[in-house]
Amino acid sequence: MLEAFGADGVLDREFALAEISPVLRFPAAQAIGFHFIDYVVHGWDVSRSLGLAYQPEADVLAAALPVAQAVPGGQARTREGAPFAPDLPVSAQAGLLDRIVAMLGRSPTWPELP
Repeated sequence: MLEAFGADGVLDREFALAEISPVLRFPAAQAIGFHFIDYVVHGWDVSRSLGLAYQPEADVLAAALPVAQAVPGGQARTREGAPFAPDLPVSAQAGLLDRIVAMLGRSPTWPELP
């Protein structure tokens, strides 16, 4: 990813993202945003599954929030193989990371203890 998205003139290109569409091409900024939100949220997934702390820098979370907010909701999130589950409610006092992961279908309190 660093090589592909770090190349000179990259922002003038379009990218095929087969995991989203076998035919559509996406402007570089949008494709980079898709990968960015995946890294933020899947970093949370992995750290939680291993029982490790995960707290990206505040500027990373601030950049991730509008990307998470732009992920389409509705029926697309309930189909088999959807990259994100329907959004979950969080308290108004929830931190930015908790809000982001909840927007993308993860419970900020996972794994919940019995």
